[in-house]
Amino acid sequence: MTETKLKQYFPMLRTRQELMDEIEKKEKLREMFYGWKDYEQKEFLDFCTGVRGVKMLYDSFFKEVFNPEVTPERLGDFLSQVLGQRVKILKVLPNDTTRIADENALLITDIVVELEDGSIVNVEVQKIGYMFPGERAACYSADLLLRQYKRIRDEKKKKFTYKDVKPVYVIVLFEDSPMECKECKEIYIHHFKSDSNTKVKMNLLQEFYFISLDIFKEKLQNKGISSELDAWLTFLCMDTPEYIKKLISEYPKFKPLYEDVYRLCLNVEDVMGLFSEELRMLDRNTTQFMIDTMQEKIDDLQVTVDEQQGKIDEQQGKIDEQQGKIDEQQGKIDEQQGKIDEQQETIDEQKKIIQHLQAQLKE
Repeated sequence: MTETKLKQYFPMLRTRQELMDEIEKKEKLREMFYGWKDYEQKEFLDFCTGVRGVKMLYDSFFKEVFNPEVTPERLGDFLSQVLGQRVKILKVLPNDTTRIADENALLITDIVVELEDGSIVNVEVQKIGYMFPGERAACYSADLLLRQYKRIRDEKKKKFTYKDVKPVYVIVLFEDSPMECKECKEIYIHHFKSDSNTKVKMNLLQEFYFISLDIFKEKLQNKGISSELDAWLTFLCMDTPEYIKKLISEYPKFKPLYEDVYRLCLNVEDVMGLFSEELRMLDRNTTQFMIDTMQEKIDDLQVTVDEQQGKIDEQQGKIDEQQGKIDEQQGKIDEQQGKIDEQQETIDEQKKIIQHLQAQLKE
């Protein structure tokens, strides 16, 4: 019944049997399909047949929908809702030359675009929120800002002024939020920008948006889709047929986006290859996340060990200091004992003389 409901909106959806028939025809597809785990096979068949929706945060599907070189208006519309101002994408910028090596391991999607006013926006998708999200986002934002500065300075040469440098926005979508975001259970969009403790205004150029889609999903069940931004977030994170039907009914502009992805699913060999890559990336991300988590625990334990070692060294220093005082006192005692021994020798000698004299008197 669920499949029939979605097929009413997307006639290109095929049945499970049609898909399996095509997979069984080719040895390559059979090996790939049966190489997946049971729940992975089910997920693939479910989204290709419309039993469930496609997970739009998968890299290949996200880029199919938001390709800024083909349909810049879509990403522009989404960015307008997040930034709270109408924006238009001017061009796509390269993003793979300076990205810190270990960050690539956890990123699913990373798109950098320049807006019509010269501002730069970086959109990231992370299925698992990595450690130190603020620090990493700040480093990458700084890198984008510096690259922009160098490019504009080289273009304008002597006519360059710092007023030519435009804002840089980093937008991070978390499917599974880091602990920093989960601690704030009521809010799913966190906006950061520099501010002053006085009334002085300065344009410091860097802003950050961290969007917790897992927290949004929990809120969505209670408050429903109440804005266009909610509609975009629903499109990105909800794959149940009920929400897909509701979304395209209330916001028809999303229907062509789903159609693009379902047309992609018509090529079974290609979509299976894309899905295999998604599974590989997810395994890699999970492994990297576990490594980072374990490394953080190791670092914390090392700090504790270092602190304890510091206390031991401090106590040893006190012991050594006390031992020094003891040795000093022992030296004084030994010195006094030496004098006593010397005086005792003198007494013994005097006694011998007295005894000798007494013997002479007797004689």
